[in-house]
Amino acid sequence: MSAAGDHFTVQEVRLHESWLGTSGSNAASDQDGFVSAKLSVANGVIAGIEPLPDNPLRPVTMPCFLDCHTHLDKGHIWPRSPNPDGSFSGALDSVGADRKANWTTEDVEARMEFGLKCAYAYGTRAIRTHIDSLSPQEHISWPVFETVRERWKGRIELQAACLFGIDAARNAEWFYELADLVARSGGIIGAVTYMVDDLDELLDLVFRAAIDRGLELDFHADETDDIDARSLHAIAKAAKRNGYEGRILVGHCCSLARQPANAVLACLDDVAEQNISVVSLPMCNMYLQDRRSDQTTPRWRGVTLVHEMKARGINVCVASDNTRDPFYAYGDLDMLEVYRMATRTCHFDHPVGGWPKSVLANAASAMGLEHGATIEIGAPADFLVFEGRTWTELLSRPESNRTLVRNGLVVPREIPSYDELDHLMEQTN
Repeated sequence: MSAAGDHFTVQEVRLHESWLGTSGSNAASDQDGFVSAKLSVANGVIAGIEPLPDNPLRPVTMPCFLDCHTHLDKGHIWPRSPNPDGSFSGALDSVGADRKANWTTEDVEARMEFGLKCAYAYGTRAIRTHIDSLSPQEHISWPVFETVRERWKGRIELQAACLFGIDAARNAEWFYELADLVARSGGIIGAVTYMVDDLDELLDLVFRAAIDRGLELDFHADETDDIDARSLHAIAKAAKRNGYEGRILVGHCCSLARQPANAVLACLDDVAEQNISVVSLPMCNMYLQDRRSDQTTPRWRGVTLVHEMKARGINVCVASDNTRDPFYAYGDLDMLEVYRMATRTCHFDHPVGGWPKSVLANAASAMGLEHGATIEIGAPADFLVFEGRTWTELLSRPESNRTLVRNGLVVPREIPSYDELDHLMEQTN
């Protein structure tokens, strides 16, 4: 398969109805929503989609992934700063010590670059990363982000949201300076919310800052099994109270799965009324949540109530979260791995339905991307061709031999070697 200039390619492929857009309206799909078609590519865009009448098995082909919640600035510090017990508190301590000791411009840039090379090779075309922004780190990491974003333009569209504990906003002077920095950098205002006594007042401060600067919002919320952790609901109420009309993305929301039905329904009804998307991070949440010091088996999955959210029309996504850092010792920014884990953990199957949108069109909506994640006539020819011919074949193997097409061209997939970071791992806290 190849394409260049005004040449075109025709490929027999399997496409899922959830990413076909209007181009698949007349195609007859199988029980999982797949249709076989001849796909034409010309001048960097999808030029034609011709369904095959007998729907034969062909390689699954899907749009390039969108990863709407990552931490590129934390990535790959595990070798020098592991989490001693795998706990959430242990992760906080390890990251805090590593940040203070090692997060120079050179260190952050090298690790971000490594993560982006991985994500690109696996087929991701857009990423939102959170940037640890407690002073003085914001003055190091945000300029690095701007440099890296410019370098990767045309390959991965990069977004960034600042990250700090919501209680730090009590220092309003510092917070407004950070908000101005984020605005100058073309970023998003974000914070970690938890049940402090003045949460509503702090949320109002954050919302007003976003409104005044015309910025979107992105929160970490309720990443705990504490039944009384209900900051997702507080965010929804704050959005309504402040008349905020911009996009809001909220990650984790783990505690919602532990709460009684009446509290859940009240929360989700209010979330559905606002322009709020929710992203579940199944790999990291499975790793951290319900980890017990007595080495007993975890009793719950740690993911939020994605099915109940979807039923209310809430835009639901899944994403990578952390990679090889104290919050998650594994991962490689491969969104196929993320979706495979989400399918098994959250039951994104039987039927498959529209769940593939959680790493495609839903993520595009949450990120406000100009181009959605579809394979339809006129769309950019950015897609992946896998060896698997059905959903169960695709999600059963790592698909190491996937083919990446960007702008109508087959792109070599070069996954970087870990030894590129060895010189950074020699540093110690």
